Amino acid sequence: MPKATPRSDLPFEIRKSTIQGRGAFATRRIRPGQRIIEYTGEHITPDEGDRRYEESGMGRHHTFLFTLDDDTVVDGKRGGNESRYINHSCDPNCEAIIEGPHIFIYAKKNIQPGSELTYDYQYERRPDHTKEDEEFYACRCGTAKCRGTILAPPKRKRAKKKSAAKRGRA
Repeated sequence: MPKATPRSDLPFEIRKSTIQGRGAFATRRIRPGQRIIEYTGEHITPDEGDRRYEESGMGRHHTFLFTLDDDTVVDGKRGGNESRYINHSCDPNCEAIIEGPHIFIYAKKNIQPGSELTYDYQYERRPDHTKEDEEFYACRCGTAKCRGTILAPPKRKRAKKKSAAKRGRA
């Protein structure tokens, strides 16, 4: 089992963010592909996560849950570390990669000191999501590629190929 990164060895610090509450900001250059930190916390069932973070009582969405698999979510608020402060962005500089029972945050690109670390949360989008859900899961990343929500992008329907006759070929 990988050891937790000692606080002094972390390449970032936590401070106020323009995206959301507090965020993680690079204190030194982070190279593409570099493992930054493991997302840690209590491993619980999705039902327990729903109980702990009852969305109907929230004015806007806010949890520290990360889905590990169909049966397990990690609650970063309980037993978690500084990784829980890495905010969402639609144009992120980091990515979360699941490796067995672990979730690691890696740099996707070169990150300069002072830059906020972000990854795309890609919350599960259900067919029954409404416009109100889009607003509840609003994104505040402010990037040119912002899709306005932390929900995963809608799945694109594949265009059907036209037959040769319909394209004007015989």
